[in-house]
Amino acid sequence: MTDTNKPELPDQLSINPRSKFYVEDVFEHEIGITLNGKERFDVEEYCISEGWIKVAAPKALDRRGQPLLMKVKGTVEAFYK
Repeated sequence: MTDTNKPELPDQLSINPRSKFYVEDVFEHEIGITLNGKERFDVEEYCISEGWIKVAAPKALDRRGQPLLMKVKGTVEAFYK
């Protein structure tokens, strides 16, 4: 059962509205991200072609009060749930 009115998932996507990789239409639907075969629920940004995701550091904040992001490399897959 596929829904044809869902937009295609981009190669790079961010959940931060200030990012140039933020696509509002994609977030109207629930998406999932797997890294090396395991589903991740803490992904802030991903890039499929370069093979990385960014996750928030536990306690560190930048100068604007946003969490610092750590890059984790591996095989990335994005899908609609």
